Amino acid sequence: MNDLELKNFCKDWPGVANAIKWDEDLVFTVAGKIFAVYSLHGPHRGRISFKVDAEHFLELTAQPGIAAAAYMARAFWVSIAEPDRFARAKLGEFVRRSYELVRAGLSKRQQAGLDAVDVVAAKP
Repeated sequence: MNDLELKNFCKDWPGVANAIKWDEDLVFTVAGKIFAVYSLHGPHRGRISFKVDAEHFLELTAQPGIAAAAYMARAFWVSIAEPDRFARAKLGEFVRRSYELVRAGLSKRQQAGLDAVDVVAAKP
């Protein structure tokens, strides 16, 4: 999954925005909270990082190709240096779950605002 595929995959989710931060990373947020990072340049080009369930963190980081994310492992973030080693559907599941985890951490008011936007967007 490359940066364009990731943008396309997340574009219709309520509250999602993306921007380039730190001069080399494409950062995806929901209501301003980061849920995925894709490295565009530098030595980590192509790396994707995202939040995972705490109970699956050790299981995932024990797999080849998945490592604890630098600076974010304490918050249960993992990093995949070679996303092409994984099926797009599996990467999509990981990113969607990260979005759900971060969204669940938002205040009830923020979540309600996202739900309202989602209902309005779904109307014909």
